[in-house]
Amino acid sequence: MLSIIIPTLNEEDYLPLLLDSIKEQDFDDYEIIVADAGSVDKTLEIAKHYNCIITKGGKVAVGRNNGAKVAKGDMLFFLDADVILPENFLEKTINEFKERNLDVIGFKIHPFPHKEITYFFVNIFYNRIITKLENKFPHLSAGVLVKREVFKILNGYDETIKFAEDYDLARRSVKLFKFGIIKSDELWVSDRRWRKDGWIKVGIKHLIGELHTSVIGPVRSDILNYKFNHYKDNDNQKKR
Repeated sequence: MLSIIIPTLNEEDYLPLLLDSIKEQDFDDYEIIVADAGSVDKTLEIAKHYNCIITKGGKVAVGRNNGAKVAKGDMLFFLDADVILPENFLEKTINEFKERNLDVIGFKIHPFPHKEITYFFVNIFYNRIITKLENKFPHLSAGVLVKREVFKILNGYDETIKFAEDYDLARRSVKLFKFGIIKSDELWVSDRRWRKDGWIKVGIKHLIGELHTSVIGPVRSDILNYKFNHYKDNDNQKKR
């Protein structure tokens, strides 16, 4: 069984897109857990409409860990609320996960709405790098699939980390388990962070996060001023 865990905070615009894409998959052995951090919009109403299990969230790492605590599946699939699963994504992903005998996997990303120039830069500066260096440069973002027992051994996400908790999980996992980037498909991710903050700002922030995590250690201070879901304002481009 697959437990899909989604941290949320005021995600009424994007959560239905993700939940619809899950329902449309040729795979039905799953449960959906929404770990909500106190939404004041229709997020919880939407989650209930889709028969999701609802638990208390918080910061992203807290929400993911809380979701894992109530999960019943032997595989945990952590997803950001602003992603979409392409057709047959779950079946292809799980098949590759098993065929390669992996323990923890990350994904290449495909920004939506689709724009050739956006995809070009993401593909060149992110997808190709993390795929070629999957064991030397383990990287996770937007989606993480991990065996339940592996997640427990890793003690889940470090809730003291303020930015790039995924990077930390990837680096810890590759030391003990078999890590890989799925090659059979890409995870569709909203381009709202690039539209809201700008390419340069986003790039610099993540570069600093990478360097800090690799050289100094996890980012446990507020130097990068990360806020959970500050993209809602002026966000009117949520089409696929």
